[in-house]
Amino acid sequence: MIRRHIPTVLTLYIAFVFIQSLFFKFTNSPETQYIFGTLDAWGASLDWPGLFAPTGIFSQYVVGTGELIASALLLAGLTTALRIMRPIGAAMAMGVISGAIFFHLFTPLGVSVLNSDGTRDGGELFALACGVWVSGGALLWLSRDVIADLITRVRGTK
Repeated sequence: MIRRHIPTVLTLYIAFVFIQSLFFKFTNSPETQYIFGTLDAWGASLDWPGLFAPTGIFSQYVVGTGELIASALLLAGLTTALRIMRPIGAAMAMGVISGAIFFHLFTPLGVSVLNSDGTRDGGELFALACGVWVSGGALLWLSRDVIADLITRVRGTK
């Protein structure tokens, strides 16, 4: 009984983390300005200026849109008729959040991010990102039958 609800709980966790962050990304909040400004300065130091700027290829709007799409796919996958959307959304969520984890670990952004009030978040954003990554991986594992069925259907059409 509990095992049947695990995919729903994992899906809701990822969707919650992604959807609640959209307000910050799409309203250009001070936290978002700090995060993407720090990343843009880092990118500029590598001769990639504007990479994370509001009009850049990895802007908060691009990342937020990826999170929104992944959330929509995962939530759609809660229905039996659209179950195939679950592994697609999980893979997309893992892709988006892998970038976040990388940038927390290997750039000046760091694990503990500065809040708009001058305090640090104590690694909360990083911990949420790690939780999303683990949840996405677990959803892919739990969806292995759906993935295998899809692969079988694709191979059968060749």
